[in-house]
Amino acid sequence: MGSSSQKSLVEILNIKDSQIQSPIVSSQDLGWESIVVEEFKQPPGSVESGTHKEHTICLCLGTRPNRIWQTLGDRTHVGLYTKGDLTIAPAQVHCSYRTYSEDAYLQITTSPQFLEQIATEVINCDPTRLELVTEFCVRNDKIEQLAMMLRAELHQGNNGVGALYIESLANALIVNLLRDYSGTKPRIKTYEGGLSDRQILQVTDYINDHLTQSIKLEDLATYLEISRFHFSRLFKKSTGISPHQYVMQQRVELAKRLLKKADKSLADVALDCGFNSQSHLGKYFRQMTGMTPRFYRNNQ
Repeated sequence: MGSSSQKSLVEILNIKDSQIQSPIVSSQDLGWESIVVEEFKQPPGSVESGTHKEHTICLCLGTRPNRIWQTLGDRTHVGLYTKGDLTIAPAQVHCSYRTYSEDAYLQITTSPQFLEQIATEVINCDPTRLELVTEFCVRNDKIEQLAMMLRAELHQGNNGVGALYIESLANALIVNLLRDYSGTKPRIKTYEGGLSDRQILQVTDYINDHLTQSIKLEDLATYLEISRFHFSRLFKKSTGISPHQYVMQQRVELAKRLLKKADKSLADVALDCGFNSQSHLGKYFRQMTGMTPRFYRNNQ
């Protein structure tokens, strides 16, 4: 589309320009690694123009269709976005954006380095040759599901499941992004079966020895010399639950033992078990036992 056509689109809007608003909630306040997840609500006429250093996924959250004008590199798109529609913007591509009416969307960004790291672990090809393709207004049920799970954790704040769960979602998101939106169609490495008995004992011992610390997916996978993406899948196949579910179960079991000690406050028990706060402990304790930590202590 030529520049004259672009100019006419801007004139058709006939609304006052306004700058992009700050996110209403951001994972940068939570210390997430590998990805940044932010939710935005933009008034009509919001304008952004610039080059992003990171790969970007935008998921429409609007409850009603909204007309949006966008340019990514040398491509221009104007059309309706509805809830669930995605935009894929590779890093180092110049972007411009303008919304005709109020817009709501989730933005997920990740560095080229993290994408190459995941590609090295799970794809049988040279990761430096992989390039994401620009996409406007596409649907992808798996990526939408993973993005909405990240959004749910974003709104939980410090009371969310934790870093291990976020890392698992981030890894799965990037694998799906590479598989569906790279210029070449990469072949994802597969592993048959699950973890060996020895590996399960090794990694569960590691988890139980580090319950009071922040347990990262990368640490667990590196301990067994397996990629993060495949570790999560193999662990669940072998145990029936995900790594983060196992960690939470063990933290609640540790909390049960500590709650029998009358000299420890509930807040101290929470921190000693690796939870962020007393309310964080209470949330998962109730989920797994059907009672509050205080009720459990009083009935021992």
